Amino acid sequence: MTASTDTNRIDQSFSRLRAAGRKALIAYITAGYPAPTRTVDIMHALVAGGADILELGIPFSDPMADGPVIQRASEAALAAGMRTGKVFEQVREFRQKDQTTAIVLMTYLNPIEVMGYVRFAEQAASAGVDGVLVVDLPPEEADALRGELTGRRLAEIFLASPTTDAARLDLIRENASGFVYYVSVKGVTGKGQIDTADVSRQVEKLRADSKLPVGVGFAVRDAATAAQLAGVCDGVVVGSAIVERAGADVASDRELSAFVKSLRDAMDQAVGA
Repeated sequence: MTASTDTNRIDQSFSRLRAAGRKALIAYITAGYPAPTRTVDIMHALVAGGADILELGIPFSDPMADGPVIQRASEAALAAGMRTGKVFEQVREFRQKDQTTAIVLMTYLNPIEVMGYVRFAEQAASAGVDGVLVVDLPPEEADALRGELTGRRLAEIFLASPTTDAARLDLIRENASGFVYYVSVKGVTGKGQIDTADVSRQVEKLRADSKLPVGVGFAVRDAATAAQLAGVCDGVVVGSAIVERAGADVASDRELSAFVKSLRDAMDQAVGA
């Protein structure tokens, strides 16, 4: 059994992909990096390359789950003046041209508490956000925020990892919506070596008694890795590799689109789509 929300863009995206025999490509960027004026253009470039869902990171001063690439991106974005309210403005601007692509906000609890649960949920929903992943909010403590999110058709996405115990897995299956984000390696984003066979076993555990899709991320660096994971999960999350390219001095939207397309093509080929 899972928590229910009225269908939103996340559900619609996974439904379309499932019907086509494809897997979701979930592309992460840090809002405001490499510059606040670049965020919306980068979002559109990722979609043009084949991203199905966009994961937009709200910059935070102590991103404990993130590796050095995203840590530096958060620091630079904060220094450039990015705040939670500006992230919502960027989503609104993106929605002027794209009403289809699902957007998930990835954040830590502190920025939400500063704004307040009700105001955060209201602002996210009105901007055009579809789901929220709070990295440091365990399911045991998420009831209050969940009520505000699901009441506005916003999915509450939880992380599961190789060290998540059975009791917490049950809570995640019961309370998550949208999809479950499985962390493929121990540690922070962008680090570690993925054991595809182990990921496959863990994904099957998450699917037990649940119809929720499972997306896998952390340490997906290239097309080959994305292709391997596409065969064992419902979606592949790519973050640090995109953020690193977005911050390169010579990076262009065309180059970002081309990188995402290489991931998309490899994933489609792996599953025979």
